[in-house]
Amino acid sequence: FKIKKSNIKLNYNVTKILQKDNKVIVNDDLECDLLIDCTVETFRSSGKGGQHANKTESAVRITHIPTGISAICQDDRSQLLNKKNCIKSLRLKLESFYKKPKKRIPTHKPMQAKEKVLEDKKKQSQKKQFRRRIGQEKLDE
Repeated sequence: FKIKKSNIKLNYNVTKILQKDNKVIVNDDLECDLLIDCTVETFRSSGKGGQHANKTESAVRITHIPTGISAICQDDRSQLLNKKNCIKSLRLKLESFYKKPKKRIPTHKPMQAKEKVLEDKKKQSQKKQFRRRIGQEKLDE
């Protein structure tokens, strides 16, 4: 990869251009490490925007090759803004992918809770016994 200083008039926080296979990827220093492992595709976005959106390839899809996670952005009319938003969403997806869940601490039911459950079951069975008909008790036995 060749890193060149940007000679295009861009936003003030964009400082470098990364060139890969004749595709130009605009990034700042923090995004360099992430984009090395990614493929960037541009395509025509769908939806509102009129002729400008229909003729330019302003939609961006960034795929992280090691994990296969991809992010798509076609919100803005500008490819540069879409790339920035796409990188943000990809970074959030990767953080949630690599985040380890907290270890669960196993707990047990207190004895009092177990006794309450048994007591409730006993009350319920007594209710059902009172609902029976008088002659049905002999048939059940």
